[in-house]
Amino acid sequence: MNYAKIKKYDISNGPGVRVSLYVSGCRNRCKNCFNPETWDFEYGEPFTKKVEDEIIEAMKPDYIKGFTLLGGDPFEPENVQALAPFIERLRKIYPDKSFWCFTGYDYESDILTGKKCEIEIALKILHCLDVLVDGRFIEEKKDLNLLFRGSSNQRIILVKPSLEKDEIVLWDEQSAV
Repeated sequence: MNYAKIKKYDISNGPGVRVSLYVSGCRNRCKNCFNPETWDFEYGEPFTKKVEDEIIEAMKPDYIKGFTLLGGDPFEPENVQALAPFIERLRKIYPDKSFWCFTGYDYESDILTGKKCEIEIALKILHCLDVLVDGRFIEEKKDLNLLFRGSSNQRIILVKPSLEKDEIVLWDEQSAV
């Protein structure tokens, strides 16, 4: 897996100051995507143990509230293989920080069915996440007033309660994560 960039002080992809990893590779190719360079699976640099350690170190300060995965698309089959063990490791080190992920895929029909990647690997990632922002960016539904998403079809899902209840539980500004 390749990654496009790491932001060590990101304030736009989840609440608080966060460390964000932008992975490379996305088949969605949304019209007017804000990161079209990340569509290419070969873009950027290889995601290595050294890069993992750099992210772990960047997460240490108390003012870092969490970690965000985005891209590209973290749920592409080429990406989940490397991301699952990494995010499990990161979650063990930082159990009290929030973990967010952005995907252009649909939570129920694409991810939970195993349609886009192996369900066992997807579940490893999902069990480490607090929040999943799902759905393709749709230019015609673009709304600059939305918090943490670009178009009105995208949802901010609280992952743990959604998995437990087997129904979508949405995040709001009062949510703790």
